[in-house]
Amino acid sequence: MKYLEERKQLVAYGKKMLDEKLTTGTGGNLSIFIREDNVMLITPSGIPYNETTEEDIVLMTLEGVVLEGKRKPSSEYDMHRVFYQKTEHVNSVVHTHSEFATVFACLQEDILPLHYIIGSIGNRVRCCRYETFGTAKLAEVAFEEMKDDKGILLGNHGTLAIGEDLASAFSVAKDIEFIAKLYYRAKSIGTPVLLNDEQLEEVIEKFGTYGQLRVHGQK
Repeated sequence: MKYLEERKQLVAYGKKMLDEKLTTGTGGNLSIFIREDNVMLITPSGIPYNETTEEDIVLMTLEGVVLEGKRKPSSEYDMHRVFYQKTEHVNSVVHTHSEFATVFACLQEDILPLHYIIGSIGNRVRCCRYETFGTAKLAEVAFEEMKDDKGILLGNHGTLAIGEDLASAFSVAKDIEFIAKLYYRAKSIGTPVLLNDEQLEEVIEKFGTYGQLRVHGQK
């Protein structure tokens, strides 16, 4: 069985998705790109994260051919591989159904910059339009919407986060939910005071060198 350490990471972070309340049941998916071999490892379809083992992780090419594994890969594999095919820096993708972020995804509403942590994602958390789950069209729309950001909302669906490694992508997913929770609560009692462009530019620049916060995310 190839890439045992990466498989262990995916199993562990699948459990963390549940522990951090970023999804429920079998919702969402995670992957790692092995860039030197041009293959990806992705969580299987329909298996609870607490029951997933290293053997359940699916090894496949970016053309969709399964190389190793008896399980069916996540139905969203197109949404993962598009970032590996079209970028030189993304080596992991995390898709969640976290509660507060999904509220705004269902509104198809961007989350505006009310807190500096948004700088780990972009200058706002943008939402793409709805496309049917598990389709190449959703993958295309998600990739186009991401632009230079690290995460987005998927219209009427959930969230998508990318990173240079799994820890970084997972951190972005956590930050999206943190910001969404703040935005939801702030809007429920008033009008959030937003950071301006100059403040955002400074924050985003600082995030480029402040790695620990990016990796560990927010509680």
